Amino acid sequence: GSGSADGENLEETTYEGYGPSGVAIIVESMTDNNNRTVAEVRHAFNKAGGNLGTDGSVSYLFIKKGLIQLTNNSNFELAMEIAIEAGAEDIEENLDNSATIFTLPEDFEAVKKALVEGGIEIIESEVSLVPEISVSTDLEASLKIYKLLEALEDLEDTQNVHSNADFPEEIVQHLD
Repeated sequence: GSGSADGENLEETTYEGYGPSGVAIIVESMTDNNNRTVAEVRHAFNKAGGNLGTDGSVSYLFIKKGLIQLTNNSNFELAMEIAIEAGAEDIEENLDNSATIFTLPEDFEAVKKALVEGGIEIIESEVSLVPEISVSTDLEASLKIYKLLEALEDLEDTQNVHSNADFPEEIVQHLD
C-alpha cells in the first residue's frame, strides 16, 4: 500500500483571533489536516462569542520572551542578582512570593543555567509569547474567556494558547 504513517506530514500553524471583550488570542497548533484544525478553532471562537482573525491581526500585540518561574521559597534577592548578572531583562515577585524572570529569547539559556548553578530552584521555564498590552476584564467576561481558552487548549492539535487577558483575582473562586 501507499498509505502514509501517522504524524508524517505535520505542519505548524498559528491562528489569531479575538475572544469576548476584545481579548487577543493566539493558538499554536501542529496538524496533519489544516482544514479540520481551522474549522475546530473557528468553531471554538464562534461558540464563545469571539472570532477568528487573519494572520497578523493580533500577533503584533505579543513579544517572544524567556520566562523562568521560581518557587516561592527562593531567595529573591540572590535570584535577582544572579538573573540580572546573567542578562535577564526583569524579575517580578508574585503575590504567592514566587518570582518570574523575563529574558530575551537569546539570553534565556544563559540565565537559566546561571540560576541552576546558583542553587535557585526553577519550577517552569520556556520561551513564550507574552502580551505587550493586557486587557482587563470583569468577572463575567473573564469566565467566558477562560472557557474559550480551555476549549482551545483541549483541541487535539493545539500546542499552546496565548492571550492578553488580565483576569481579576476573584476568578479563582468561580472556576470549577
